[in-house]
Amino acid sequence: MLCVGCFLQGVVAPAPSWWSVALLLVCLQLPWLSPIQATICLSQDSTQTGGCLCASDIISCTALDLDQVPGKMPVYAVTLDLSHNQIEQLRGGAFEGLYRLETLRLAHNQLTTIHVGAFQNTSGALLRYLDLSSNQLRVLKQHYFQDLPGLEELLLFNNRIVQVESRALAGLGNLRKAYLSHNRLTHFPFFSIQEHSHPNLSMLDLSSNRLLKLPLEDISNLPSLVQRGLYLHNNSLECECSMYGLFRYWEKKGYASVRDFRQEHTCRVYGIQKGTVRFFQHGSYFDKCNLTALNEQLREQNSSVSVTVGKAVLLHCLTTLIGRSVTFLWVSPNQEYVAPPGNNGSLKMFTNGSLEIVAARAEDSGIYWCMALDQKQQRNETREINVTVVPHHESEPHESFNTGFTTLLGCVVSLVLVLMYLYLTPCHCPTCRKAPTPATATTSLGNEAGVGSGQSSILTPTPPTTTEGPGRKISLSNLYTLLSR
Repeated sequence: MLCVGCFLQGVVAPAPSWWSVALLLVCLQLPWLSPIQATICLSQDSTQTGGCLCASDIISCTALDLDQVPGKMPVYAVTLDLSHNQIEQLRGGAFEGLYRLETLRLAHNQLTTIHVGAFQNTSGALLRYLDLSSNQLRVLKQHYFQDLPGLEELLLFNNRIVQVESRALAGLGNLRKAYLSHNRLTHFPFFSIQEHSHPNLSMLDLSSNRLLKLPLEDISNLPSLVQRGLYLHNNSLECECSMYGLFRYWEKKGYASVRDFRQEHTCRVYGIQKGTVRFFQHGSYFDKCNLTALNEQLREQNSSVSVTVGKAVLLHCLTTLIGRSVTFLWVSPNQEYVAPPGNNGSLKMFTNGSLEIVAARAEDSGIYWCMALDQKQQRNETREINVTVVPHHESEPHESFNTGFTTLLGCVVSLVLVLMYLYLTPCHCPTCRKAPTPATATTSLGNEAGVGSGQSSILTPTPPTTTEGPGRKISLSNLYTLLSR
């Protein structure tokens, strides 16, 4: 109305002022105030943008029963909402000319196909948010998003996706969040997510799918930022040690993907007794798993395991092959082939590919080869694990005990010898003299007592009484003779 008023004022007035002419030119340059653009957006023609609502740079065409993307969309659109329609496919050039588009919502349609070039000639690097949730997509092909290098959030949950091609997410270097939950995925190309290809990816939601087995090696090679935001709850994972160890490892590191969904982490038991186990609540099911060795493999990502002689160790066959058609075979260091359930009682093998050395021996050291074969896809993978059997060193505890006992025995013997020296000193008189006269005897005894007192004052508190008679001490040689008897 302001522009119309300006225009009428410029036409009717006999001498329009300079400011009215300038205002008219400004109004003509504003596309969102142009009567032509407003007419297209509000047109009732179904081949155009019939019934769409426009507010500034936002265009909403929701719930209009559209079966294709409307043509001749306003080029100034930054946000385009086409959700809750009946669109089945995106043809090449469907969004041509929308160079400012940043947000595109196509949720709750009937999309089954995205043709090559569907996002060509659009904003490209500017498009940051793409919502394709609640559609009928079955396969994510590598050309779907190749024209969207600036994409940051990709919503694909609640589709019927059964396969993600290895390069479907290639080229999305700015991708931060990808939601693929509530689909029908049985496997996912984790190896395609690398630090250099997806440096900003912090959330990958694969929950509520049909994943059967996790490729532990590929997941452990994921960037730490991706691992922190990898959601895998509510899947059909097989109950196996490698899977359990992975989630326990993430739990110890405090990842929110595990902490916030403890109740939803389940695994399935196959075989005679089928069922579902909530393994964070019933961890006793995995009591026999060697989580220590598994955590070492997760931390160090190496293929070396050490075990003490006589102890048991469980070796995990880490592979990217998944499914029930995958079979496993181990080769021991002595070129012996091992298949379930094992052989000779020393090696026990499980159907999930894990190999247990029941009681490690020195000859069990060496390279163990694991071979995984997918008979359905005619693919195979191998992995080697270097097992080192460490001696038990049984002599060390006994040696410390023997040393202590010897020391104690030496102390006792030394004490006995000291006591023997103090109390059982032999008589040094070669011959016994005749009994002296009373006066001489008294003098002699006094002298001997004085000498004895002087000698015994250092070695003993009490001087010897006499050297002869009934109180005479036994000699050391006689003591040895008695002891020898």
